[in-house]
Amino acid sequence: MDIKSFTKLVELPTKVASVFPFLLGSVFAVYRYNQFNVLNFIIMFIAMICLDMATTALNNYLDYKKAIKTHGFNYEEHNAMVSYKLDERTVRGVIYGLVLIAVVLGLVLFLRTDLVVLGLGALSFFCAGIYTWGPFPISRTPLGELVSGVVMGGIITFISLYIHIINSGIISYDVIDWRFVLTFDIVEILAIITLTLPMIAGIANIMLANNTCDMEDDFENRRFTLPLVIGKENALNLFHGLYMLGYISVGIGMIMRWLPLSCVLALMTLIPVRKNILNFRQLQDKGETFILSVQNFIMFSASYVLSIGIGVIVHKLF
Repeated sequence: MDIKSFTKLVELPTKVASVFPFLLGSVFAVYRYNQFNVLNFIIMFIAMICLDMATTALNNYLDYKKAIKTHGFNYEEHNAMVSYKLDERTVRGVIYGLVLIAVVLGLVLFLRTDLVVLGLGALSFFCAGIYTWGPFPISRTPLGELVSGVVMGGIITFISLYIHIINSGIISYDVIDWRFVLTFDIVEILAIITLTLPMIAGIANIMLANNTCDMEDDFENRRFTLPLVIGKENALNLFHGLYMLGYISVGIGMIMRWLPLSCVLALMTLIPVRKNILNFRQLQDKGETFILSVQNFIMFSASYVLSIGIGVIVHKLF
């Protein structure tokens, strides 16, 4: 397997969906808590990318094995195992190797932090596994958008923040008289939820756009995704509504002073994002308009991370 086929197998360009939540949590740790741990940052980044690549490779492998419809865009071009004629044993080896790296680094990160990271990390691994594996993979059900959005947009953002601020008291636990006591700082948790909602919405919409474009192929391949359950029109309305939820969340964060005023830069992306929403409403095609959901996510996420970064600079200077 060469670099080109590996890149296609793991769909490397799509890893931006996990990189931006990771960067968002990291920059927010500096802005709100003035803390940053370089080694934890590097360890988590590598573990996260490896797990994300393994999940994508596994999804392509299982799609190849389970495909009923063996013609059309999604099978002949999109799946690397077909287009590059990859050996099944080689692909399995790549998946096992990526998972092993992610597990080892995840355990190292746990040893450097606490049980919160272990618990959320284990949950992420579990969701990554059942997303494509088992008798009822999540990717083939109406829960795909919810799980991918919450895990990649919410949990990744939170862990990438928490590894820098484990001593801040946001989450604390203790054993008292044989009782495990877990406590939360409600205000800070609300601030973090507000921070993550745009990421959750944006990632969920990438999956929603993908499934909306693939409704015909998914039906033939017995993938009963959310658009097939609720119908195309409702899926398009949800697509629009999730973006609006993300922008409203940023506005609330600014009003509550959880986010810097510079986040107005992120709000300004509403204009091109709305244009892409309207274009996607007119045509749902994997080759032509699916990319609009990715463009929306990149536009908003880049400006979101940048605007909080500007807030860090302003805070340091003034």
